[in-house]
Amino acid sequence: MGQAWKCSGLRWSVDGPVLVWGGGRRSALAWGKRVAFGVVEGGERGCVGARGHACPVGAVVSGRSTGARCEECARLDRAHSVAADTIADDPRPYHVYLAWFGPGLVKVGITALERGSARLLEQGAVSFSWLGSGPLMAARRTEELLRAALRVPDRIPYAEKRAVRALLPATEAERSAEIGPLHARALSLAEWPESLAREPFDPVDHMEIFGLQTAPPALGEITELIPGGVLSGTLTAAAGPDLHLATGRGVVVLDTRLMTGWDLGTAAAPAELSFPLKEFKSSPHQQDELF
Repeated sequence: MGQAWKCSGLRWSVDGPVLVWGGGRRSALAWGKRVAFGVVEGGERGCVGARGHACPVGAVVSGRSTGARCEECARLDRAHSVAADTIADDPRPYHVYLAWFGPGLVKVGITALERGSARLLEQGAVSFSWLGSGPLMAARRTEELLRAALRVPDRIPYAEKRAVRALLPATEAERSAEIGPLHARALSLAEWPESLAREPFDPVDHMEIFGLQTAPPALGEITELIPGGVLSGTLTAAAGPDLHLATGRGVVVLDTRLMTGWDLGTAAAPAELSFPLKEFKSSPHQQDELF
């Protein structure tokens, strides 16, 4: 298979998605670009470590794990994240936001002000609006307040986000319709922290930057990579960590987090898809089994 590369995952910027590789190499992605790779035959998936440090025991991890970390490295990584609620002295200002991923899928979250909308792109939010900004602890209190008052979660599984992408409304107004009333209710709450400045409803739509307006519906998602397996397809859309790739068997979704930890090389022709695939229940291409 020639030279092998380690993938560090998908990153987002205002210019679109970029695949990042070990050593800092970057592959900018555009609609219509061919994405093709194979997993080195006989290889194992290694733990990617935590906080920029290699796994001390060189652990092997499951092909289905999106984190690609062993239990200890996952614990260390989580312990130093803002989401884990273990960091209280971060002096940076934070945004609180409402994000919409599809019909019935709304969440509340926080992100550092300096990151702009990068966190929303990384999560695959189709539409979102800022709610307010202020110190970290005030942002956290507000997030918890809104979870209870609005009855919205702070996390939505990616499987649920993928399943509704074929059902997204055609207009921006329709895509922001669910978060508008929630935004108004949020700002009217008496318990809103004084140190968190309210922000007006100003929805931002990511349908175009994700390429979802013109992309054909996906039939299913790849569940894991396997040694010797290959994937080759044309990029039709991308959202969060997911690439939508058109193959001879239809459009499939690849969560690029599944690529990390493997030794990857060029795809061996003529194979186009030899990874396990799970079909979406709402897919128009119903089959009993796809492998």
